[in-house]
Amino acid sequence: MATKETFAPGWQQRHVKRYLDSNGEDGHIWEGVPTLLVTTTGSRSGKQRTTPLIYGRDGDRYIIVASYGGAPNHPAWYVNMQANPNIEAQVGADRFNARVRTASGEEKTRLWKLMTAIWPAYDKYQLKTTREIPVVIVERA
Repeated sequence: MATKETFAPGWQQRHVKRYLDSNGEDGHIWEGVPTLLVTTTGSRSGKQRTTPLIYGRDGDRYIIVASYGGAPNHPAWYVNMQANPNIEAQVGADRFNARVRTASGEEKTRLWKLMTAIWPAYDKYQLKTTREIPVVIVERA
């Protein structure tokens, strides 16, 4: 059985704890924007790790961005999703199983605009890195 842990810097760990302890009431809105929790399974460790992420909505789907602040590598949670696209998600008090995929082409362009309207810094992050920052679609399983 995989163990569940938070794999994030200190402030993100505190965010996850508040979110979980309050069933999403404290932490769903962070810095004025909505956040969700994703729990991925480590591609090498097999451990479950929970990460808070800013999200947008596209119909029934949730949209997240693997920006990692413009770092040269993808964030661990995204690497884990690529290896295993079946995740757990929590939006507020709503917990559910989900499947993820990376947007491409015109869909990515449209969703990128949606997400930069929510968190404009994503454009700055893209300028800081040579990698193409992925936009991820989260759909209920």
